[in-house]
Amino acid sequence: MIVRIQSAGVMGIAAAPVDVEVDGAPVGRGGGDAHFAVVGLPDKSITESRERVRAAISNSNYDFPAMHITVNLAPADLKKEGPAYDLPIAVGVLGVSNQIDANAISRHAVIGELALDGRVRPVAGVLPIALELKKHHVKSLIVPVDNAGEAAVVAGIEIIPVDHLREVVGYINGNLPIEPFQADVEKYFEHETEHPFDFGDVKGQESAKRALMIAAAGGHNVLMLGNPGVGKSMLSKRLPTVLPRMTLDEALETTKIYSVAGQVTRETPLITQRPFRAPHHTISDAGMIGGGTTPRPGEISMAHNGVLFLDEFPEFNRKTLEVMRQPLEDGTVTISRASGSLTFPARLMLVAAMNPCPCGYLGHPKKKCSCTTRMIAQYRSKISGPLLDRIDIHLEVPSVDFKELSGEARGMTSAEMFSHVQRARDVQTARFKRAREGLHNNAGMNDKEVSTYATLRPQVKSLLDSAMEMLHLSARAYTRIRKIARTIADLDGAQDIGAEHITEAIGYRTLDRAEA
Repeated sequence: MIVRIQSAGVMGIAAAPVDVEVDGAPVGRGGGDAHFAVVGLPDKSITESRERVRAAISNSNYDFPAMHITVNLAPADLKKEGPAYDLPIAVGVLGVSNQIDANAISRHAVIGELALDGRVRPVAGVLPIALELKKHHVKSLIVPVDNAGEAAVVAGIEIIPVDHLREVVGYINGNLPIEPFQADVEKYFEHETEHPFDFGDVKGQESAKRALMIAAAGGHNVLMLGNPGVGKSMLSKRLPTVLPRMTLDEALETTKIYSVAGQVTRETPLITQRPFRAPHHTISDAGMIGGGTTPRPGEISMAHNGVLFLDEFPEFNRKTLEVMRQPLEDGTVTISRASGSLTFPARLMLVAAMNPCPCGYLGHPKKKCSCTTRMIAQYRSKISGPLLDRIDIHLEVPSVDFKELSGEARGMTSAEMFSHVQRARDVQTARFKRAREGLHNNAGMNDKEVSTYATLRPQVKSLLDSAMEMLHLSARAYTRIRKIARTIADLDGAQDIGAEHITEAIGYRTLDRAEA
C-alpha cells in the first residue's frame, strides 16, 4: 500500500513542492526483518527523522507497524534537508498502517518537525512554502501552531494549526475539528513599534538630519564622515524612526527572508517594520553576503527593504566590502555551490560611518590631527572607488559646540521628518508604478530612467555642467547628483528639478571633489 502526502522544501527564499510517498509492505514479502528507509536525496537530518518519527508515533499511543517501510521524497533529484518532513512521514506511516484515513490525507499538505513525545515543533521557511503550495492549488496546509501566523498571511489557502501528532490524526480522521487560522494582516500593519530614540533629541546637527531625511526619502546610500563623538552612530540609530512604511509586497518579501533564516516568531509573524542591521566590522564574507554548504541569507539580505549600517567602515575586511559591490548595484546576491546557485534579494539602504583620518581628528576645531597626508590617503583608500561609486550621499558631520548641546533649542523630530519622507516616497511610488519591476525609489533608477524622470531644464543643466567643471567633480557624480536632486524636489513637492535642488545635491558629493 502506498500513501502520498503533499509537502514542500525550501530553496533559497523560494520553495518547491515535494511528494512524500510512503510504502508499507508486510514483513513476509521480501523476507528479513522490518526496516524503515528514506530515499530521495535526503540529508542527515532527514535520515535521522526515522528515529524521531518512530518515537513520536509510539509516545502518542499509536502502533508503529512491523512492516517494510520505504519513504520516497519526490522529485528524487532535488536535495532535501531539514526536519520539516517529520510530520508528513509520520502521517504516511500511520496511513499505510490504517491508523489514519489514507483517502483523507490527499486533501491536505503537511509540514512540521516532531519531538519525541509527539509535539509538533516549528520549522523555517513556512511562508515561502505556503506561497508555493498555493500556486499548485493546495487548499489546506497543516502546520505547527507557532508557524500558523506567517503561513496565514497567504490568502486563498486554509492554514490548520496543530500542536501534537494526535491533533493531526484526529483532524484528518474527522474526529477533531480545528478552525483554520485567520491572520489579520491590516492589524499587523497597525502595530507601531515604539522607538526608544527620536531625532528631536539630537541637537546641533540639523544639516546632517536634513541629509538623512533626503536619504530615507529616496532610498539613497550614505557615507558619514566625522570626528569621534560627533554623533554619527547616534544619528544612524534614529534612522529607522523616519523610514517610509512598508507595502504588503515588501513585507512579504522581507518576511520570506527571515522565515528561511528561522527568525520569524509567533508574536511577529509578518515583518512590517523596515529592518535595521548593524553587523560588527569583524564579520566574515559569508556572514555579510550569505553562504554555507547550503546557502543561507547574510546580513546584506537580512537588511532587504531596510538599512544596513556599517560603523567604522574602513575597519571592515577589504574583501568583505568588495563582495558587496554587485549586490548593491543589482539588488540581489547570487551564491553558487557545486549543487547549484541560489539568489537572495538585497535591495537595501547602505549607511556607513567613518572617521576622516586614522586618528579621527582631521578638521577638529580643538584637537590636532597627528596623521600624515600619506596615512590619510591610505586610510581612505580602504574604501575602493567602485564601492564609493555606489554611495549617493557623502555627509560631513561637524563637531557641535557645547553651547548648542546645552541649549534648549529642539530641532526636527522624527515624526516631522517621517511625514516629509512618507509624502516624498508616495510620490515616487506613484511615479514608478508602471516602470520596471523592482523600481521603488529614486536611488534605484538606472541611467535611462534618470534621463526620463530626473530631466533638467536648460538653465539647471547649465548650472550642473558648470559645477562639474569648476569643482572638478568626477563623471560618476553626475548621475548621482541628479538622483539626489530628484528626491530633494520630491520633498519640496516640486514637479521639476530646480537650481536650488541641484545646488544642494552638489553639496553631498564632497569625496568626489577630494579625489580631484
